[in-house]
Amino acid sequence: MTTLESPKGILLVVSGAAGTGKGTVNAILMKEHDDFVFSVSATTRAPRPGEVDGREYHFMTKEQFEEQIRLGGVIEYTQYCGNYYGTLKSELRKLDEGKNLILEIEVEGAMNIKRLFPDSVAVFILPPDAVTLRNRLVNRGTNTADDIENRMKRALDEFSLVEHYDYAVVNHDGRAKEAADAIYAIVKSEQHKASRAEGAMNRLFFNQE
Repeated sequence: MTTLESPKGILLVVSGAAGTGKGTVNAILMKEHDDFVFSVSATTRAPRPGEVDGREYHFMTKEQFEEQIRLGGVIEYTQYCGNYYGTLKSELRKLDEGKNLILEIEVEGAMNIKRLFPDSVAVFILPPDAVTLRNRLVNRGTNTADDIENRMKRALDEFSLVEHYDYAVVNHDGRAKEAADAIYAIVKSEQHKASRAEGAMNRLFFNQE
């Protein structure tokens, strides 16, 4: 069957506050669809027990990371608790393989990606409401009361920026697959945008590469 879909994958930027379940939703996407892959971030923090270089993170020294910044090998980065976290330019090669590349990053990084790559697709995952989000943070059993309040405040700050994203998807309790299905439908729709088909049009009708 002839298709106008671009041979390149979609650069999918996924954000969401702690407790929105973005990691679970992304895991479902990759489990059910082999054309979705995860962008492995780089960091200068030390590996935790069980973490493998190249799987959880690309672990680097501070000097190596800063050298990559200088050489243009990092497309976005931030610092947290004295460590660098960022996306390596080399991860974008997966797009040329026809894979849809998931970047699970914070709001600031997402806006930087949208500025650098206007054809990327930015999705913000939301909880059904503030009460549900608080309950999820409490039920984790790993956050102190102060930590929960800080995370709630940060979440509300991030929610005010949702309008800058292309799409927003609500992840209801026990329905993460529905959220993943919604994002899958978004990506499939984006793949059929006429603006992404210019190269295919040339190949099919004008004998141009």
